[in-house]
Amino acid sequence: MLLFFALCFVGVAIAGASAFVIFWPLTLVHIRDRHAGTEADFGPGAFIDPAALRWLLSGGYRSVRDGSLSGLATPARISLFTVIAGLSMAALLWLLAEVA
Repeated sequence: MLLFFALCFVGVAIAGASAFVIFWPLTLVHIRDRHAGTEADFGPGAFIDPAALRWLLSGGYRSVRDGSLSGLATPARISLFTVIAGLSMAALLWLLAEVA
């Protein structure tokens, strides 16, 4: 039963990843088009750039004061948290199933 729930959390992580690949590129394009030259402009290759992901997770987009940017970045942030939490819970349940 534990492995079933672990698999369910993997499914939750996949759903979060699907939302992330939709909203994060839209956020990066919005930054490139409307806020070029600011500290939020990460340049090319920002999709998996650790600095850009750290900026997203910490909510750095709120300092830009753009409602459209917040509307795109907030779902990307929530989906990234969902991926991290889903995979973490799946790993925890898998380890628990191995021990028990």
